[in-house]
Amino acid sequence: MFYRPQEGHGLPHNPFNAIVSPRPIGWISTRDEAGANNLAPYSFFNAVAYVPPQVMFASTSAKPDRDDTKDSVANIRETGVFCVNIVEYDMRNVMNASSEGLAREVDEFEHAGIAPTPCRDIDCARVTGAPAALECRMTQIVKIEGAHNFVVFGEVVGVHIRDDTLINGRFDVTTFNPLSRMGYRDYTKVSEVFELSRPDD
Repeated sequence: MFYRPQEGHGLPHNPFNAIVSPRPIGWISTRDEAGANNLAPYSFFNAVAYVPPQVMFASTSAKPDRDDTKDSVANIRETGVFCVNIVEYDMRNVMNASSEGLAREVDEFEHAGIAPTPCRDIDCARVTGAPAALECRMTQIVKIEGAHNFVVFGEVVGVHIRDDTLINGRFDVTTFNPLSRMGYRDYTKVSEVFELSRPDD
C-alpha cells in the first residue's frame, strides 16, 4: 500500500510508530523552579552527536495546566537542565506508571514508587538504580511543525553508569536488557547483540 499522511492511512491504527521502531526510551527527569520533581518517558529520543555528546527528545502533546506543552519541556524552559535515565526491562512497569497524565504538582517518582537520587552536577533528580543516567544542560528547544511539537536538545555534562553493566570495560546492554518502544502499545527488549565491522575499519 501507499498513503499520504495528510490524506489518512485507512487502517484501524496509525502504522507510523510501528514502521519507525524499535526506538530507545528516554526517561526524562526534570525539576521545576520551585523544586518539584517530574519524571516521564519519551520514545522520540536518541543520541545525536559524539563531541560534545548530545541527545534529543521530542514532546508531542500538551497538558491543560501547561498551555502549549507538557511538564518536562516546561521545566526545562525554566531551569535549563534535565536527566535522561535509561530504562531496563525490569523497570518497565514503574516506567509505564510514570507516563500517566498527572497534574503538574504531582511527583511521578513518588506516584510510581521510584526512589530519586540527586544528580551530581545539575539540580535535578535521577532514577535510583537505572543502568545509566545522562545529566544534560539544554542547548536549544526547537518548535517544529504541529501544534505542540517541540524538540529538546541537550549536551551531556555527566554520565552515571551502574557498575554491573560494565563487562571487560564495555557497557554491556545484555546485563539489563534495555526497553524499546515499538508501535501501538508494543514494546521490546534488547537481549542479543552482534558485531558488524565497517568495510573501511
